[in-house]
Amino acid sequence: MARQAEAERERRAKIIAAEGEYQAAEKLTAAAKTIGTEPSAIQLRYLQTMVEVSQGNTNTIILPIPIDLVKAYFEKLKAS
Repeated sequence: MARQAEAERERRAKIIAAEGEYQAAEKLTAAAKTIGTEPSAIQLRYLQTMVEVSQGNTNTIILPIPIDLVKAYFEKLKAS
């Protein structure tokens, strides 16, 4: 009986984890659509990432790249 109860707990845990991953994937998809349609959204996300990286006590070097260059690169990837 103990093994059966443990197996049931593990099954429930896996289901909960899978549901969480599914919800996260849905939110990431929605965010990607928003960022893809709003040019300023990618700029804001880029700046937010820079803020997050710079707050830690690390030896990270940030080299800002103009968004126009990155955008042109991704457009070229889409075309090919």
